[in-house]
Amino acid sequence: METDSVAQPPRPKGRIGGLDTLRGIALLAMASYHFTWDLELFGYLEPGTATEGLWKLYARGIATSFLFLAGFSLYLAHGKGINWASFNKRFAMVAGSALLITVATIFAFPDSFIFFGILHTIAATSLIGLLFLRVPALLTLVAAVVAFALPHYIQSDLFNSRWLAWIGFATLPPRSNDYVPLLPWLAPVLVGIATSKFVVPRGWLDRFRTPSAPRNIIALAGRHSLLFYLVHQPLLLGIVYVASQIAPPPPVDQVELYKSSCEKSCMQQENSVDLCQRFCGCTLEKLHAENLFDKMMEGSLSAEQQSKITDVASQCTVEAQ
Repeated sequence: METDSVAQPPRPKGRIGGLDTLRGIALLAMASYHFTWDLELFGYLEPGTATEGLWKLYARGIATSFLFLAGFSLYLAHGKGINWASFNKRFAMVAGSALLITVATIFAFPDSFIFFGILHTIAATSLIGLLFLRVPALLTLVAAVVAFALPHYIQSDLFNSRWLAWIGFATLPPRSNDYVPLLPWLAPVLVGIATSKFVVPRGWLDRFRTPSAPRNIIALAGRHSLLFYLVHQPLLLGIVYVASQIAPPPPVDQVELYKSSCEKSCMQQENSVDLCQRFCGCTLEKLHAENLFDKMMEGSLSAEQQSKITDVASQCTVEAQ
Protein backbone atom coordinates (compact mmCIF):
# COMPACT_ATOMS: atom_id res chain seq x y z
CA MET A 1 0.00 0.00 0.00
CA GLU A 2 1.33 3.47 -0.80
CA THR A 3 2.31 5.59 2.16
CA ASP A 4 0.45 8.48 0.52
CA SER A 5 -2.82 6.68 1.26
CA VAL A 6 -2.29 6.67 5.02
CA ALA A 7 -4.95 8.80 6.70
CA GLN A 8 -3.46 12.10 7.80
CA PRO A 9 -4.67 13.40 11.17
CA PRO A 10 -5.35 17.10 11.64
CA ARG A 11 -2.01 18.80 11.84
CA PRO A 12 -1.18 21.66 14.24
CA LYS A 13 0.24 24.78 12.68
CA GLY A 14 3.77 26.07 13.15
CA ARG A 15 7.31 25.34 12.01
CA ILE A 16 9.04 22.10 12.87
CA GLY A 17 11.83 23.28 15.13
CA GLY A 18 13.71 20.00 14.86
CA LEU A 19 14.22 20.48 11.12
CA ASP A 20 15.46 24.02 11.67
CA THR A 21 17.93 22.69 14.23
CA LEU A 22 19.16 19.99 11.83
CA ARG A 23 19.64 22.60 9.12
CA GLY A 24 21.48 24.78 11.61
CA ILE A 25 23.84 21.93 12.53
CA ALA A 26 24.51 21.29 8.82
CA LEU A 27 25.21 25.00 8.32
CA LEU A 28 27.70 25.10 11.20
CA ALA A 29 29.43 22.00 9.82
CA MET A 30 29.59 23.67 6.40
CA ALA A 31 31.06 26.83 7.94
CA SER A 32 33.74 24.79 9.72
CA TYR A 33 34.67 23.12 6.43
CA HIS A 34 34.78 26.41 4.53
CA PHE A 35 36.94 27.93 7.28
CA THR A 36 39.41 25.10 6.75
CA TRP A 37 39.29 25.78 2.99
CA ASP A 38 39.95 29.48 3.64
CA LEU A 39 42.94 28.71 5.87
CA GLU A 40 44.35 26.54 3.09
CA LEU A 41 43.69 29.26 0.50
CA PHE A 42 45.71 31.79 2.50
CA GLY A 43 48.55 29.36 3.13
CA TYR A 44 47.98 28.46 6.78
CA LEU A 45 47.34 24.81 5.97
CA GLU A 46 49.06 22.40 3.59
CA PRO A 47 47.61 22.43 0.05
CA GLY A 48 45.02 19.71 -0.44
CA THR A 49 44.00 19.60 3.24
CA ALA A 50 40.34 20.48 2.59
CA THR A 51 39.94 18.30 -0.49
CA GLU A 52 41.50 15.00 0.59
CA GLY A 53 41.02 12.26 3.15
CA LEU A 54 38.60 12.79 6.03
CA TRP A 55 37.96 16.42 5.10
CA LYS A 56 36.75 15.30 1.67
CA LEU A 57 34.38 12.78 3.29
CA TYR A 58 33.27 15.47 5.73
CA ALA A 59 32.36 17.79 2.82
CA ARG A 60 30.39 15.06 1.08
CA GLY A 61 28.53 14.26 4.28
CA ILE A 62 27.55 17.92 4.67
CA ALA A 63 26.32 18.13 1.07
CA THR A 64 24.35 14.92 1.52
CA SER A 65 22.64 16.27 4.64
CA PHE A 66 21.64 19.52 2.91
CA LEU A 67 20.16 17.72 -0.09
CA PHE A 68 18.37 15.13 2.06
CA LEU A 69 16.76 17.90 4.10
CA ALA A 70 15.84 19.76 0.88
CA GLY A 71 13.99 16.68 -0.39
CA PHE A 72 12.38 16.02 2.99
CA SER A 73 11.15 19.60 3.24
CA LEU A 74 9.88 19.60 -0.35
CA TYR A 75 7.38 16.84 0.39
CA LEU A 76 6.60 18.30 3.80
CA ALA A 77 5.61 21.60 2.16
CA HIS A 78 3.92 20.32 -1.00
CA GLY A 79 2.97 16.69 -0.39
CA LYS A 80 -0.74 17.48 -0.09
CA GLY A 81 -0.68 19.72 -3.15
CA ILE A 82 1.87 22.07 -4.67
CA ASN A 83 1.64 25.61 -3.31
CA TRP A 84 2.94 27.28 -6.44
CA ALA A 85 3.27 30.75 -4.92
CA SER A 86 5.43 29.41 -2.09
CA PHE A 87 7.44 27.10 -4.36
CA ASN A 88 8.08 29.78 -6.99
CA LYS A 89 9.22 32.27 -4.35
CA ARG A 90 11.61 29.76 -2.78
CA PHE A 91 12.90 28.56 -6.15
CA ALA A 92 13.54 32.12 -7.33
CA MET A 93 15.49 32.85 -4.14
CA VAL A 94 17.66 29.72 -4.40
CA ALA A 95 18.22 29.95 -8.17
CA GLY A 96 18.92 33.69 -7.93
CA SER A 97 21.42 33.11 -5.12
CA ALA A 98 23.10 30.37 -7.19
CA LEU A 99 23.46 32.81 -10.09
CA LEU A 100 24.88 35.42 -7.72
CA ILE A 101 27.45 32.90 -6.46
CA THR A 102 28.47 32.10 -10.05
CA VAL A 103 28.90 35.76 -11.00
CA ALA A 104 30.80 36.60 -7.81
CA THR A 105 33.20 33.67 -8.13
CA ILE A 106 33.87 34.44 -11.81
CA PHE A 107 35.49 37.66 -10.58
CA ALA A 108 37.05 36.20 -7.43
CA PHE A 109 38.26 32.85 -8.83
CA PRO A 110 38.12 33.02 -12.66
CA ASP A 111 39.97 29.71 -13.11
CA SER A 112 37.78 27.77 -10.65
CA PHE A 113 34.51 29.66 -10.41
CA ILE A 114 31.38 27.85 -9.20
CA PHE A 115 29.33 26.94 -12.24
CA PHE A 116 27.23 24.24 -10.52
CA GLY A 117 27.53 24.13 -6.75
CA ILE A 118 25.24 23.12 -3.91
CA LEU A 119 22.69 25.92 -4.49
CA HIS A 120 22.49 25.12 -8.21
CA THR A 121 21.84 21.49 -7.33
CA ILE A 122 19.18 22.33 -4.75
CA ALA A 123 17.37 24.49 -7.32
CA ALA A 124 17.54 21.87 -10.08
CA THR A 125 16.60 18.92 -7.87
CA SER A 126 13.68 20.86 -6.40
CA LEU A 127 12.17 21.03 -9.89
CA ILE A 128 12.81 17.33 -10.48
CA GLY A 129 11.52 16.50 -7.01
CA LEU A 130 8.08 17.87 -7.91
CA LEU A 131 7.73 14.92 -10.31
CA PHE A 132 8.11 12.49 -7.39
CA LEU A 133 5.61 14.01 -4.96
CA ARG A 134 2.92 11.55 -6.08
CA VAL A 135 5.24 8.62 -6.79
CA PRO A 136 5.18 5.82 -4.16
CA ALA A 137 8.02 5.98 -1.65
CA LEU A 138 9.48 2.64 -2.79
CA LEU A 139 9.71 3.74 -6.43
CA THR A 140 11.25 7.03 -5.28
CA LEU A 141 13.96 5.06 -3.49
CA VAL A 142 14.55 2.99 -6.62
CA ALA A 143 14.98 6.22 -8.59
CA ALA A 144 17.47 7.38 -5.96
CA VAL A 145 19.54 4.23 -6.43
CA VAL A 146 19.50 4.74 -10.22
CA ALA A 147 20.53 8.40 -9.83
CA PHE A 148 23.43 7.36 -7.59
CA ALA A 149 24.60 4.55 -9.87
CA LEU A 150 24.32 6.19 -13.31
CA PRO A 151 27.51 8.32 -13.18
CA HIS A 152 29.50 5.25 -12.17
CA TYR A 153 28.49 3.50 -15.40
CA ILE A 154 28.06 6.39 -17.84
CA GLN A 155 31.05 8.67 -18.39
CA SER A 156 32.27 10.41 -21.51
CA ASP A 157 34.70 13.16 -22.50
CA LEU A 158 31.75 14.77 -24.31
CA PHE A 159 30.50 15.98 -20.91
CA ASN A 160 33.76 17.62 -19.82
CA SER A 161 32.78 21.20 -20.75
CA ARG A 162 31.04 23.43 -18.22
CA TRP A 163 27.92 23.40 -20.41
CA LEU A 164 27.48 19.65 -19.79
CA ALA A 165 29.63 18.76 -16.75
CA TRP A 166 26.77 19.77 -14.44
CA ILE A 167 24.89 16.60 -15.44
CA GLY A 168 27.51 14.35 -13.80
CA PHE A 169 28.85 12.23 -16.66
CA ALA A 170 32.17 14.09 -17.10
CA THR A 171 35.43 12.15 -17.03
CA LEU A 172 37.42 15.28 -16.15
CA PRO A 173 35.14 18.15 -15.10
CA PRO A 174 36.44 21.73 -15.14
CA ARG A 175 38.01 23.07 -11.94
CA SER A 176 35.50 24.56 -9.54
CA ASN A 177 35.56 25.56 -5.88
CA ASP A 178 32.21 23.83 -5.39
CA TYR A 179 31.21 21.14 -7.87
CA VAL A 180 27.99 19.28 -7.03
CA PRO A 181 26.66 17.75 -10.29
CA LEU A 182 23.04 16.72 -10.70
CA LEU A 183 24.04 13.06 -10.71
CA PRO A 184 24.66 11.42 -8.30
CA TRP A 185 23.50 14.26 -6.00
CA LEU A 186 19.86 13.90 -7.01
CA ALA A 187 19.93 10.68 -4.94
CA PRO A 188 19.88 12.19 -1.41
CA VAL A 189 17.06 14.53 -2.45
CA LEU A 190 14.95 11.57 -3.57
CA VAL A 191 15.80 9.67 -0.38
CA GLY A 192 14.66 12.72 1.57
CA ILE A 193 11.37 12.80 -0.34
CA ALA A 194 10.81 9.08 0.21
CA THR A 195 11.56 9.40 3.94
CA SER A 196 9.18 12.33 4.24
CA LYS A 197 6.48 10.32 2.45
CA PHE A 198 6.75 7.70 5.18
CA VAL A 199 7.07 10.02 8.18
CA VAL A 200 4.78 12.97 7.45
CA PRO A 201 1.44 11.14 6.92
CA ARG A 202 1.87 9.39 10.26
CA GLY A 203 2.12 12.66 12.14
CA TRP A 204 5.47 11.78 13.70
CA LEU A 205 6.75 15.34 13.29
CA ASP A 206 3.80 17.13 14.86
CA ARG A 207 5.27 16.96 18.36
CA PHE A 208 8.18 19.07 17.12
CA ARG A 209 6.01 21.89 15.77
CA THR A 210 6.18 25.24 17.50
CA PRO A 211 4.14 28.39 16.79
CA SER A 212 6.88 30.64 18.20
CA ALA A 213 10.21 31.78 16.82
CA PRO A 214 13.27 29.49 17.25
CA ARG A 215 14.50 29.41 20.83
CA ASN A 216 18.16 28.71 20.07
CA ILE A 217 20.69 30.24 17.73
CA ILE A 218 21.24 26.99 15.80
CA ALA A 219 17.55 26.70 14.91
CA LEU A 220 17.49 30.41 14.04
CA ALA A 221 20.35 29.87 11.58
CA GLY A 222 18.48 26.88 10.13
CA ARG A 223 15.33 28.96 9.67
CA HIS A 224 17.32 31.51 7.65
CA SER A 225 19.63 28.99 5.98
CA LEU A 226 19.91 30.79 2.63
CA LEU A 227 20.93 34.06 4.26
CA PHE A 228 23.47 32.22 6.42
CA TYR A 229 24.88 30.49 3.33
CA LEU A 230 25.34 33.74 1.42
CA VAL A 231 26.89 35.68 4.32
CA HIS A 232 29.12 33.20 6.11
CA GLN A 233 31.87 32.70 3.53
CA PRO A 234 32.59 36.40 2.80
CA LEU A 235 32.69 36.89 6.58
CA LEU A 236 35.10 33.98 7.12
CA LEU A 237 37.30 35.09 4.22
CA GLY A 238 37.40 38.56 5.73
CA ILE A 239 38.46 37.19 9.12
CA VAL A 240 41.26 35.09 7.60
CA TYR A 241 42.37 38.02 5.42
CA VAL A 242 42.65 40.31 8.45
CA ALA A 243 44.56 37.59 10.30
CA SER A 244 46.93 37.25 7.34
CA GLN A 245 47.75 40.96 7.57
CA ILE A 246 48.50 40.70 11.29
CA ALA A 247 50.25 37.31 11.32
CA PRO A 248 51.09 36.29 7.74
CA PRO A 249 51.48 32.59 6.96
CA PRO A 250 54.98 31.29 6.18
CA PRO A 251 56.05 31.75 2.53
CA VAL A 252 55.24 28.85 0.22
CA ASP A 253 57.87 27.16 -1.94
CA GLN A 254 56.04 27.21 -5.28
CA VAL A 255 58.16 24.41 -6.78
CA GLU A 256 57.56 22.07 -3.84
CA LEU A 257 53.89 23.04 -3.86
CA TYR A 258 53.60 22.11 -7.53
CA LYS A 259 55.47 18.82 -7.14
CA SER A 260 53.35 17.80 -4.15
CA SER A 261 50.07 18.71 -5.84
CA CYS A 262 51.06 17.12 -9.15
CA GLU A 263 52.18 13.84 -7.58
CA LYS A 264 49.07 13.56 -5.41
CA SER A 265 46.81 14.16 -8.40
CA CYS A 266 48.77 11.68 -10.50
CA MET A 267 48.63 8.94 -7.87
CA GLN A 268 44.89 9.42 -7.48
CA GLN A 269 44.69 8.03 -11.02
CA GLU A 270 46.18 4.77 -9.67
CA ASN A 271 49.60 5.40 -11.19
CA SER A 272 52.81 4.26 -9.49
CA VAL A 273 54.90 6.63 -7.37
CA ASP A 274 57.88 6.33 -9.73
CA LEU A 275 55.79 7.13 -12.81
CA CYS A 276 54.23 10.16 -11.09
CA GLN A 277 57.60 11.48 -9.96
CA ARG A 278 58.96 11.16 -13.51
CA PHE A 279 55.87 12.83 -15.00
CA CYS A 280 55.85 15.73 -12.54
CA GLY A 281 59.61 16.24 -12.84
CA CYS A 282 59.26 16.33 -16.63
CA THR A 283 56.39 18.83 -16.60
CA LEU A 284 58.19 21.05 -14.08
CA GLU A 285 61.30 21.19 -16.28
CA LYS A 286 59.35 21.94 -19.46
CA LEU A 287 57.13 24.55 -17.77
CA HIS A 288 60.23 26.44 -16.63
CA ALA A 289 61.77 26.11 -20.09
CA GLU A 290 58.60 27.58 -21.68
CA ASN A 291 58.38 30.34 -19.01
CA LEU A 292 54.93 29.07 -18.07
CA PHE A 293 55.47 27.97 -14.47
CA ASP A 294 55.02 31.32 -12.70
CA LYS A 295 52.00 32.23 -14.81
CA MET A 296 50.39 28.86 -14.07
CA MET A 297 50.94 29.17 -10.32
CA GLU A 298 49.49 32.69 -10.40
CA GLY A 299 46.43 31.44 -12.30
CA SER A 300 46.91 34.04 -15.05
CA LEU A 301 47.36 31.87 -18.13
CA SER A 302 46.03 32.91 -21.50
CA ALA A 303 44.13 30.47 -23.70
CA GLU A 304 47.26 29.96 -25.82
CA GLN A 305 49.39 29.27 -22.74
CA GLN A 306 46.82 26.79 -21.42
CA SER A 307 47.05 24.98 -24.74
CA LYS A 308 50.85 24.83 -24.38
CA ILE A 309 50.48 23.30 -20.91
CA THR A 310 48.21 20.63 -22.35
CA ASP A 311 50.92 19.86 -24.93
CA VAL A 312 53.54 19.70 -22.16
CA ALA A 313 51.41 17.24 -20.20
CA SER A 314 50.94 15.06 -23.30
CA GLN A 315 54.67 15.02 -24.04
CA CYS A 316 55.59 14.16 -20.46
CA THR A 317 52.97 11.40 -20.29
CA VAL A 318 54.78 9.68 -23.16
CA GLU A 319 58.26 10.32 -21.74
CA ALA A 320 57.32 9.09 -18.25
CA GLN A 321 56.10 5.69 -19.46
